[in-house]
Amino acid sequence: MVERFETESRKLLGRLRDAMASDDAGQERLDKITHLIATSMGCEVCSIYLFRDEDTLELCATEGLNKASVHQTRMKLGEGLVGRVAKRKAVVNTPDAPQAPGFRFMPETGEEIYSSFLGVPIQRIGAALGVLVVQSRTAREYSADEVYALEVVAMVLAEMTELGAFVGDGAAMSARHSQPVLLRGTVGQEGVAEGHVWLHEPRVVVSNPIADDPETEAIRLESAVGLLRISVDQMLSMAGGDKDQQQVIEAYRMFANSKGWMRRMLESISSGLSAEAAVEKEQSTARARMGQVPDAYLRERLSDLDDLSNRLLRILTGQGSDTGAEMPKNPILVARNIGPAELLDYGRKLRGIVLEGGSVGSHAAIVARALAIPLLVHVGRITDDALNGDHIMLDGEQGIVHLRPDDSVASAFRDKIAMQAAAQERYASIRDEPAQAKCGSIVQLHMNAGLMADLPSLQSSGAEGVGLFRTELQFLVRNQMPKRTELAALYARVLDAAQGKRVVFRTLDIGSDKVLPYMKPNDEPNPALGWRAIRVGLDKPGIMRMQLQALIRAANGRPLTVMFPFVAQFEEYRDARAEMDKTMAREERLGHVLPSEIEVGAMLETPSLAFAPRKFFEEVEFLSVGGNDLKQFFFAADRENERVRRRYDTLNVSYLSFLEGIVERCRDTGTSLSFCGEDAGRPVEALCFAAIGFRILSMRPASIGPVKSLLRRCNLDDVRRVIHDARDRGEMSVRAAVMEYVRAQSAAQ
Repeated sequence: MVERFETESRKLLGRLRDAMASDDAGQERLDKITHLIATSMGCEVCSIYLFRDEDTLELCATEGLNKASVHQTRMKLGEGLVGRVAKRKAVVNTPDAPQAPGFRFMPETGEEIYSSFLGVPIQRIGAALGVLVVQSRTAREYSADEVYALEVVAMVLAEMTELGAFVGDGAAMSARHSQPVLLRGTVGQEGVAEGHVWLHEPRVVVSNPIADDPETEAIRLESAVGLLRISVDQMLSMAGGDKDQQQVIEAYRMFANSKGWMRRMLESISSGLSAEAAVEKEQSTARARMGQVPDAYLRERLSDLDDLSNRLLRILTGQGSDTGAEMPKNPILVARNIGPAELLDYGRKLRGIVLEGGSVGSHAAIVARALAIPLLVHVGRITDDALNGDHIMLDGEQGIVHLRPDDSVASAFRDKIAMQAAAQERYASIRDEPAQAKCGSIVQLHMNAGLMADLPSLQSSGAEGVGLFRTELQFLVRNQMPKRTELAALYARVLDAAQGKRVVFRTLDIGSDKVLPYMKPNDEPNPALGWRAIRVGLDKPGIMRMQLQALIRAANGRPLTVMFPFVAQFEEYRDARAEMDKTMAREERLGHVLPSEIEVGAMLETPSLAFAPRKFFEEVEFLSVGGNDLKQFFFAADRENERVRRRYDTLNVSYLSFLEGIVERCRDTGTSLSFCGEDAGRPVEALCFAAIGFRILSMRPASIGPVKSLLRRCNLDDVRRVIHDARDRGEMSVRAAVMEYVRAQSAAQ
């Protein structure tokens, strides 16, 4: 029985290939194909539905249903049995369609006389392209062999769709990679950019989905899998004694040697698919499973299989990661995900970055911020929709990507870029002026940094110092712990480049979403509240000591400022400060030159530290409010969770009152205080922070001009009154009141 279906499947695929090779227009090809499938499977109906847009399916061809309904019948994703197949990317097989859950009657098609229904997704590497349906009057459930045969056909249809075999009239049949696409994501780094797509991993093009000789294709697959296994073994030997890398590669090895994986691909080849198409069919199934599996560990394992399939496809097609394509002008990187080291390899050549995965706190986001490159994460479908060289516009303020935009969108976007460029020119004229408000108060504006490449911005932005130098980047981009001498040399270069301006070095802030590749990850239910930052440093004093030694030696007699991250209680600061004192004493005994003066401070990122004993505020030499973490803990709103991260306003009166309390405690004890984080670089937020008493703000270099410009136009005493009046009126946020004040000031000048 199986052999008969495999033979019939090969015959059908051969006829499909002939239809694909014909000179017929797209619609004629589809009509021929539905006729071929219906005849071969002995069904009265065969229909092909393709996506008209992201949420709508359109009937594009049918054998057996009313021809007048073609390009007229449409349904939303999840609507009816067809919509259910598309949404779940799973087969629906029922002998009694009208009684099946979710059935939707479409009278214009004339399908009410057909009882049995079999629908399979048309998908390519997990990306849904449409649905293939067969129906019969007889009430029967289709056999497993028939389902498998239809899945094989759907795989070929997906490849044909990808190759543009069905291009014709109507949105659902237009060339898939020629339509304008608007995609939304999460802002990882603000900014706008226009350029051309550069795919980090160019898609593999399968131009031969159907094969005549199953034996030859099986030999090709077995040979390629053999090479894959050798490469995995080589990866394992190169991992050395790194247990974590070994575990990942062992998972690869398990899949590469999986008999079930190999058997399923060989079955697809027996049905008439080429080796490449067989791999893609199995990969599509794995991708579809990934979206349905709630368990994170199983999702990760399926992701390993997905990556292994890509490697196998590149071996089979010869389309390696180096395709010979030339990077386009103004490249905007598009990838499913990317590591920090790979991103640093691209450097400042990139105009922007768009990731299908990632997170706002990922390693890639940290590097993008350090390089001041606009970044969007969680941009679904981007790697499926984009091709190398496509025109792309990235709006890192609104979280929008315009792929292949039409002229009107492109024109409006360029107007926005031009307005921002004109504003930057205005800011340049006040670069060397103080951020002095009309009331006479002066606010120091510092910049955040994490790479040597950031330091030239100290001069060009007008920053008065580096309020935060993230030291973890040098740890994240390596496969092993950096040496003390390497760190000391880097920190010395940072101090040299600062030319005497204050640089606040934050000690290693790892854990949570920043896991070192050479440290064993901890499976924590909520890593943002787990073993991270100062907690890691105190539990691993050798790492902290090594970094403190490197900082002391880098100073070499110059002033040194060190800040400990994520301090939650006084005891943690005291323990860390004691480690600093012991390291200083040891360096002195070894004959190293000590810093001429040293400041040791802490980041206030947890609400608990705001209520520490007065003695803490008296002992700590400075505090820096880490706004990104503090806000998420204050509102109990995970900043990685899109459903809640924008729910609470920074200018909420409760949050501002809390910050005012911190300002008061620091004022009372004479403790230097700054605010560091994304919100410090937003002009209206920065104005409010200054109004409630912050006199040092640290932000990305590009924000200094806009913040300084607004501060110089406003009176902080007036803004403070606006804030307090809004609070007295019982308003939840002061944003509207402050914005009204700002507009009035702008109109008066």
